[in-house]
Amino acid sequence: MVSGAPGHGLDAVAAALGDRVARDQPFGALTTYRVGGPAALMMEATSEADLVDVRRALSGHNVPVLFLGNGSNLLVADTGFPGLVVRLGRQFTQMTIPGVAEPGLPADGGLQPEPDPVVVRAGAAAGLPVLARRTVEAGLSGLEWAVGVPGSVGGAVRMNAGGHGADVASCLVRYRWVDVDPAVDGDGSGEDGPERLQFGYRVSSLTSTQVVVWAEFATHPGPVEAGRAAISDIVRWRREHQPGGGNAGSVFVNPPGDSAGRLVEDAGLKGFRLGSARVSEKHANFIVADRGGSAADVSRLMAHVHRVVLERSGIDLRTEIHPVGFPEGENDGRERVAHRQAGGGSGSSGPSGTVSRGIS
Repeated sequence: MVSGAPGHGLDAVAAALGDRVARDQPFGALTTYRVGGPAALMMEATSEADLVDVRRALSGHNVPVLFLGNGSNLLVADTGFPGLVVRLGRQFTQMTIPGVAEPGLPADGGLQPEPDPVVVRAGAAAGLPVLARRTVEAGLSGLEWAVGVPGSVGGAVRMNAGGHGADVASCLVRYRWVDVDPAVDGDGSGEDGPERLQFGYRVSSLTSTQVVVWAEFATHPGPVEAGRAAISDIVRWRREHQPGGGNAGSVFVNPPGDSAGRLVEDAGLKGFRLGSARVSEKHANFIVADRGGSAADVSRLMAHVHRVVLERSGIDLRTEIHPVGFPEGENDGRERVAHRQAGGGSGSSGPSGTVSRGIS
């Protein structure tokens, strides 16, 4: 398994990857929380061959690896990440979107038959909002919901991202993956359908060393104006109900039949502050970090909110945020948060990686 203390492996991994790797690079600043320390090693992968090289470089070395996408569900420790962070480059943002004429009524005025699905492909580093807008402009419907998810395609597959009544599981057709674990059997890559992912609510079966390369989604022809209107409604709703600033979206997964935001608000924690982190006054399931704040404050506040909600409601909330680089057992609250997230497995910035939304 590619995890644990890096020991002397960092130098060996850096040597194997050559000038593609940089040391002590800003990492926390690349996440949407914009707090946290550097990555010991960071590289940008520009091809699948680079990912294969990562697997070879890691062989025999106890160096943790993490795949970074948009960083929209990561909380990086103030001390940083003592391993290798891999970002997918622009080559992984390409999309294949067939153009489709807008549907109309048949000449006889009868009902038009249900159109066949139109499959679109997007690279793992492509942004979901970009994919949503481009498919709508191509006369395709079905991915409008994705405009409200500030992550990447790879991260969305890893965590079964969703919103506004839809998710990845409802439209994923096929995906390609690469595993950088040196112990993996075979060539460490493949293409599969959604059944392999064992999707659940904000979770899939992708492991920490498996990175999504591209994904294909089913859409159907739809009027461009209707798609634009749907996207506008979603964007407007987000602006009205969700905060801006340094945050990573929803902190806790909604429990069955309930809302995490309601539970946090009912616990009297809306607007509650610990140091440089506060529970949003606009939406109680968001924690906002001050500019120049600390990841430790965000982590402490997450643990505090979890503990208070558990005490007052008896509901054990599971977090959607992936802690990166925090020592295990640093405090009981953080240890419990990290343990629950590992169990949830929603996964690569993504990764968007060890703990990102595949590539998030």
